Amino acid sequence: MGERTLTFPQLEADKLEPYLTPATAGASAGHAPVSDKPFVTLTFATSLDSALSLAPGTRTALSGPQSKAMTHYLRSRHDAICVGVGTAIADDPGLNCRLEGLDLSRQPRPIVIDSRLRWQFTRESKAMQLAQAGQGLAPFIITSERSPPEAQQALLEEHGGKYIFLGRDTADQQRFQWSDVLRAVAGEGLQSIMIEGGGQIINSLLEAGSNHLVDSVIVTIAPTWLGQGGVVVSPPRRMDSNGTPVPAARLADTAWLPLGEDVVLCGRLA
Repeated sequence: MGERTLTFPQLEADKLEPYLTPATAGASAGHAPVSDKPFVTLTFATSLDSALSLAPGTRTALSGPQSKAMTHYLRSRHDAICVGVGTAIADDPGLNCRLEGLDLSRQPRPIVIDSRLRWQFTRESKAMQLAQAGQGLAPFIITSERSPPEAQQALLEEHGGKYIFLGRDTADQQRFQWSDVLRAVAGEGLQSIMIEGGGQIINSLLEAGSNHLVDSVIVTIAPTWLGQGGVVVSPPRRMDSNGTPVPAARLADTAWLPLGEDVVLCGRLA
């Protein structure tokens, strides 16, 4: 598809190193897993009012060129990149890595969480075009629907993608347990995953019952307010044993990295 490659300075990359898993073999599907949970990096771009987009289903550019290049560097350091179905539908994302000099055999595997098979991808979908061109990998789609459309299943499998079938959370039939998702990812030999969005995915992973699964958080903060009505990162507030509200989550071991007009916050969930 002839997309422009991106560069990310090694000096800046070195500052991210404490928050990343040691360099992986990249896209290691098919190899025997060494852990039942991959290294999990949660990363996204947000406005000053913690919004990801102007409205549900509205693609909203937040990252400047330097932080966008950082995102592709992060992709190069993970075996898989994960988005929810809402992001797949709204953005038609490429879900590949455009870092200059990247060995095409080390492209990350796209993971799309789509419990009800809402993503009606075709050969013209960007991720599939990149897979056909050898510039990315076909997605693994995590779903609970065990009878996917035959044409879409054939298209996925033609390029090395597939459906992965999981049961939904018994307490919330609209979604999966993150522990089950990550176990399935590790079962494919993928030992690191970068979870990029969208809002429901990020908020569910930040909930008290799931955030212990996150190893690292890397957030790009853009110098803009999107205003009310947007898709916001705001996980459910927790209550202590006395029923008093306490913060939903907090980062520790933080570092701040200015990139152009943006600033990147790195940390680990306390």
